Parts: sequence; C-alpha cells; structure tokens
Amino acid sequence: MRILVDYRPALRARTGVGEYIRQLVRAYTTAHRDDVTIFTSSWKDRPDPTLASDLGVRIVDRTVPVAVLNYLWHRVGWPSAEMLAGAVDVVHAAHPLLIPTTHAAQIVTIHDLFFLDHPESTRSEVRRDYPSLAADHARRADAIVTSSLHTKRALCERFGVPQDRIYHCPPGAPTWQRLGRAPNVPSAGYVLFLGTLEPRKNLGMLLDVFAQLATRSRTPRLVVAGGASSDAAEWLDRMSRDPLKPHVEYQGYIASQDREPLLAGARALALPSLDEGFGLTALEAMSAGVPVLASNRGSLPEVIADGGVLLDPTEVGPWASAIERVSTDDAWATELGRAGLERAKAFTWNDAAIRLRQAYVDAATRRSRR
Repeated sequence: MRILVDYRPALRARTGVGEYIRQLVRAYTTAHRDDVTIFTSSWKDRPDPTLASDLGVRIVDRTVPVAVLNYLWHRVGWPSAEMLAGAVDVVHAAHPLLIPTTHAAQIVTIHDLFFLDHPESTRSEVRRDYPSLAADHARRADAIVTSSLHTKRALCERFGVPQDRIYHCPPGAPTWQRLGRAPNVPSAGYVLFLGTLEPRKNLGMLLDVFAQLATRSRTPRLVVAGGASSDAAEWLDRMSRDPLKPHVEYQGYIASQDREPLLAGARALALPSLDEGFGLTALEAMSAGVPVLASNRGSLPEVIADGGVLLDPTEVGPWASAIERVSTDDAWATELGRAGLERAKAFTWNDAAIRLRQAYVDAATRRSRR
C-alpha cells in the first residue's frame, strides 16, 4: 500500500500534534512494510537530511507556504495530493480537514473539538476554517484517526460519524535513557508546566495558584516550558513581576531531546488544561515517574486514570493544596510517581501502529467502493 502522510506539523518546533505524527510514522514503518511517504511544505523550513533514514520513509518536499496551501486545500479543494506527490492509495491528514485527492482514500486526524467549543481561543486558519468545515470533512472522510475514546465519542455524538469509521490510536509512552525505572521525586525539584502557552492550557490559573503560595513561608518553584502564542503576553508579564518573579522561571520552547533533563528535575507535572485531546505531556511525565497533577477535563481522566491526581481546572484552592502536599510529602509523591509508571505501561506505539494499519486498509476499501 502506498501511503502519504502530512508531516508539516512535525517539521519544526514540534508540539503535541507534531510529536504524535512523527512517532506514529516511525512506529508504522517499524511494524509494517508499506511504502510510506511523508509530505512537507514550507517557504523556508526544510526536512533534516537524516529524516528519511530515521523514519524509514520517502520525502516529498515542496516550498508552498503552509498558510497558502491550507487555504487552497480548505477553500478551493486544489491541488490534489497526487499533483503534489504522485500516485498513492491513502492520504493521511495530520489535522481535522481533508487533503484533496483524485483517487486516494482520505483520512483526517482529530484530537479534540476545542476549536468548535471555543473558537475565540484559536487563531489563523483554525479559527477561519475548522468550525465551519470540520463536521462535513469528518463525515466525508474514509477514516478518522483520534488519540482518545473521549474524542471518538464526541465525533459520533456531535458530527454523526459512524463508530466504525473512527480509529482510536493513542500514542505510546516514550522510552527514556535514565528515567522510568523508579519514581522521580527530587527533594529540591520544581513543579513543571510543559506545553504551548495558549488559552486552553490555562496557565493563568496556575499562576494564580503560585501567587497564593507565594504568601506562605515555603513556596515551591514553578518552571514553565513551552513556546508562547500571541495570547501569552499577559502571562509572560505576570511571570516577570512580583510576587511571581522569585518563584517562577520561564524557559521557552523545549525540543524533544531536551525533555528528559527537564523532567528529571521536576517534583511534579502540573497540567491544568481546560481541554486536551490526549495530554501527551501527562504520559511523558508518568512514564518518567514524575507525579502528575492534572485537570479533570477533556481526555485527561481517560489517559491518567489512577496514575495521578485529577482536579477542577477552575479552582485555585485544591491546586494550591495539592502542589504544597506533593512538594513536601515524600511518601505521597513517591506513591504518585509509582502509580504513573504503572499507568504508562498501557500505552505502546506498536499498538497504535496496528490500529493505524487497520484504518488505512479499511479506508482504501471504502474508497474503492465509491
């Protein structure tokens, strides 16, 4: 089978979506012998010279800017994937909207429906195109890949997509060089926030928590790591001023190869998101033995289960109490770290690759019957 995967989200500064598609491609080519090509397109960013051999793929690279190509695909339905990359059997979009094809089966990836519930908190083509087009594209797709059962249920209920067209392919837990063998609870460790500084990550509430903790005699340290969106100006300003400045450190975007030392220094991960399609950082922390304090919204309860503590992302008091306790109670922190390690064992990339193969086969069959 000839498969074309949209790799653009993973081309540089990978967030959760980019990391997911990168590791999913790697797992697929490891498990299956299909002819996999990844598609990249950018005005200035080019694939790393070692990328093809690293992932076991061929690369089709074009110089069309992402915003231009997305507009043409979403609003004009042109150019087809075959025009850009040649004949293929399946085209896998890394986002919720279809990539136009002439003959190939079409697959979309939908991690969550935050863009539908909170369009005011999205930007660019996500705000322009997703709310008006996603439902129609989901119903037209030959298959949908999603990372959580939470989102699968939402797609059935809200978009009317049959269950058998939606394939649950959760990511696998990463393998670390040093971490992951025992709970990671350094005595002088910090609380870690890891993720893009965008509205749904709810960093403002966590800053409120640390402003409250700053009035107490013993204040834990907060390390904030993640690229800043255009909506992050207020948070960046707050972190640079009292009372937060002595207790909060902003590190900016952290590349995947630098995550292990960052997690090694963490006493706990705090993930207060208002919504998550999966919550890859929670799985990363659990697999590293880092205690997880997370929101009870979106897919996080499904992913974390009993591997961490779930809290209402709108209530400052319980978060302050949990952070204070995990910072001072060694036994509790160790118990949480051990629970996370056990929970992380449920997620493997090989399982995801097996489910993805079924999605590709079924999508190609459906397309052939049109």
